[in-house]
Amino acid sequence: MKKNIAVIIFSRANYARIKSVLKELKKNRKINLQIILGGSAVLDRFGNLEDAFKKDKLQIKQRCFFMIEGGSPSTMAKSTGLGIISLSTIFSNLKPHIVLTVADRFETIATAITGAYMNIIVAHTQGGEVTGSIDESIRHAITKLAHIHFPSSKQSYNRLIKMGEPRKNVFLVGCPSIDLINKKKLSIDNSFIKNFKYIGKKIDFNQKYILIQYHPVTTEYDLEQKKTEILLEAIHSLNIQAVWMWPNIDAGSDIVGKVIRRFREKSISNKFCFVKNLPPEEFLKLVNNTECFVGNSSAAIREGSYLAVPAVSVGSRQKPREHGNNVIFASHNKNEIIKKINIQIKKKGKIKPSKIFGSGDAGKKIAQILSNINIRPQKKISY
Repeated sequence: MKKNIAVIIFSRANYARIKSVLKELKKNRKINLQIILGGSAVLDRFGNLEDAFKKDKLQIKQRCFFMIEGGSPSTMAKSTGLGIISLSTIFSNLKPHIVLTVADRFETIATAITGAYMNIIVAHTQGGEVTGSIDESIRHAITKLAHIHFPSSKQSYNRLIKMGEPRKNVFLVGCPSIDLINKKKLSIDNSFIKNFKYIGKKIDFNQKYILIQYHPVTTEYDLEQKKTEILLEAIHSLNIQAVWMWPNIDAGSDIVGKVIRRFREKSISNKFCFVKNLPPEEFLKLVNNTECFVGNSSAAIREGSYLAVPAVSVGSRQKPREHGNNVIFASHNKNEIIKKINIQIKKKGKIKPSKIFGSGDAGKKIAQILSNINIRPQKKISY
């Protein structure tokens, strides 16, 4: 009998971090893959991912609608609760043997809670990492609910063991997003330019540009407006084209979005374009060819380190995270941000690639482990 494995996708970042695993699970004859799409992944304003799955020939088994509008800490907590309610119904219908979930989002902990209470084995990628915001607390809570662990780095692997997870259930595989990187296919060609959807100034990709991805920090919710304004002012002061990716759905996203819209509607800059969503491979092209990756996205640290892309991480969201030598950090100070971006731009082409988050075979390893592992849902702390 085939093993039912449900994989939950809640966002474009989720998809990038698990796409290679999905493809390997689909090929495995021992596995019946059940893809569940929910959260911001089914909302158009965050870039509905339905088309991406069709293009990649991956079938969606269930859709899950539970997001409450508002972008506040309260709506994030309520959405988590609704996520548990929705997923419990879906799991009852699909009857998965294993549920695979990604990283540290509030939708991810809803998945882990639901699976644990329903005696379903929970597998978790990217556990054991140290980050800023509420994400770190959520990530470690998911670790204690999960049964199988796929950390991305050696440091993370060691933390999971120190947290009392049985060594036999912790597998150092690397980050699946690295699997998508094929440097031979990362040039920006005419096909990319033709299909590039944006709002704002048309970017000339024959000229230099910087890439910005800035997400809200939920534990600094009251400061988001000012922090976003400072970052926009700093980027505006630079004499370079800018591609700005839309923020995720965490508490504070509405505030960040409003500041961006006001900036855009005033036509303050003729060098900005704003992008809602891109398929993972297309996003990697933007990352690979930018002069500098700015903001607070973990993509600058994970994919950026492997591609040796200069990056400036702004604020507290990623500051504690393990990183390669491609990243430097800046506070929310306009002059400091400008200075450090200029420093990093000069390093383009001079940084050595890092493999701290894997070497490109995580998807195969995870699929193989999941197809063969036999484990019971009862956990016991191990020291």
